[in-house]
Amino acid sequence: MKNFPLLFPALLLTTFINAQSCCQKPDGMALFATNAKFIASHENPIPFNFQPDKGKMITFKAGDKEGNAYAVLSGKKTDKVVLMFHEWWGLNDYIKKEAESLQKELGDGVDVYAVDLYDGQVATEREKASALMSGLKPERASAIINGLLANIGKDKKVATIGWCMGGSWSLQATLLAFRQAACVMYYGFPEKDPEKLKGLKTDILFLQAMQDGFITPSVVTQFSEDIKKLGKSITIKQYNADHAFANPSNPKFNKEFAADAHKLALAFLKKGLGVE
Repeated sequence: MKNFPLLFPALLLTTFINAQSCCQKPDGMALFATNAKFIASHENPIPFNFQPDKGKMITFKAGDKEGNAYAVLSGKKTDKVVLMFHEWWGLNDYIKKEAESLQKELGDGVDVYAVDLYDGQVATEREKASALMSGLKPERASAIINGLLANIGKDKKVATIGWCMGGSWSLQATLLAFRQAACVMYYGFPEKDPEKLKGLKTDILFLQAMQDGFITPSVVTQFSEDIKKLGKSITIKQYNADHAFANPSNPKFNKEFAADAHKLALAFLKKGLGVE
């Protein structure tokens, strides 16, 4: 991301959960999210007050209750949408700002929805973020995504983007979409079940941090092999940087790499959606 800080937490990989994804092992995710070292490795987000330009919160039916998303609409009827997924802090003002910025960059004819996976809860302290991530049930997250997809209509071309935890849900949302356009994963944990990956109908851009101690090179390599075995396409862009290198608030933020990753992600989304 660019121009404003987003705190990207590390995601879902440690030996005691045997490298299982949150979507396969929610109990392992809870164990990892409450690990003291994991929590201590993330600083609290810098306070930020965002004044919306054209976006607004919307609600929709999502399973047995309502779901929420921050919608930034293009202003004209379109069949092109982007679903955006937050990290462990929740749908905060940083994500809303990013949704506004991305919609402007994509231009007229693309709607952007920043999905709220936490049902209105937002963390400003890492202990709360830990509780929210550990408490996120895959079934509820899927219900929210399916509810939003139904709300916007099955005729839409759907591209997805997310960071860390949201990177994982970017992939899961793509697999749930009827018309898949593109999937961008910023160092998110891959899906490890080849059967689930058979539902992939679009290309993936994976932005990889080579010094990442969580989403390791071996994990990404295996993911790439699994995708290719299915005859699918994945582009992996490697950066000699640590996890969360695209986060301006992170001590290991790399401005040059972050800008390059954003440029690639934007071009990838445009190509997938058919935007000039």
